[in-house]
Amino acid sequence: MMCLRDDRSSVTSSIGLYTATSRMIRFAVASATGCRSITNSLLALLVSFSLLTAPAWAAPVSSLGTVVYAEHAHVGAAQASVGTTVFSGDRLSTDQYGSLQVRAGAARLLLSSYSSATFSQEDASPVATLAFGSATFSTANSNAFALHVASAVIRPKTSQPTIGQVTVLSPKELIVKSTRGPLTIAVADDVREIPEGGAYRVVLDPDPAADPQGARGAGSKGTGGPPIKAAKSRFIWYAIGVTAVVTVWAVHEVYESPDRP
Repeated sequence: MMCLRDDRSSVTSSIGLYTATSRMIRFAVASATGCRSITNSLLALLVSFSLLTAPAWAAPVSSLGTVVYAEHAHVGAAQASVGTTVFSGDRLSTDQYGSLQVRAGAARLLLSSYSSATFSQEDASPVATLAFGSATFSTANSNAFALHVASAVIRPKTSQPTIGQVTVLSPKELIVKSTRGPLTIAVADDVREIPEGGAYRVVLDPDPAADPQGARGAGSKGTGGPPIKAAKSRFIWYAIGVTAVVTVWAVHEVYESPDRP
């Protein structure tokens, strides 16, 4: 009888040990499964976050224009060619016998030989800053484009087709011509209109003592006359005679759709 009781006690102890071991194994498995589940959840969260934020980090900079003609010209340090994309901050330049034309939305810009301009964006519209040389622009509306020269901003006055030409003579002197449609030239709060067919030599930040002829408005004739300058004038200008010649490029581009290649 004593041996039988000992055997039963051993069996009971073995069953208890087996049960405890099974519970521990199930707990360990559950714990490992829970850890894996938590780990998988964290990984899924990180992947989702990266997918949401990746477009903001890797979003490409939108282009401002495309080169449609290039000869002895450059975009930055690279040789320009038809189809080259122009981005904000790109510096465009031409060699002595070069020429470069860029389509930028509802506007086109033509750089003449030995000229340089840098593209940027202003109020969602493309703008260019002409450093030296000559540039001709055509626009389909008043907000399509603006050309900066030092502190001066030249833009179309109306939403009618407009063609303007600007030549830099020195850091503070330029010539502005309107071939088609009126232009405005603004330096800070001093804003003036250049009528269609008009051309002016503009001097920025003038010295009052260096203007013996006085500023001239539209239709001024001769070289004499008293000074006509407001106290807040930021520049002086002189009407100059020009021959109203519309080039084949200008006539073609102003009537052609800006979206057409």
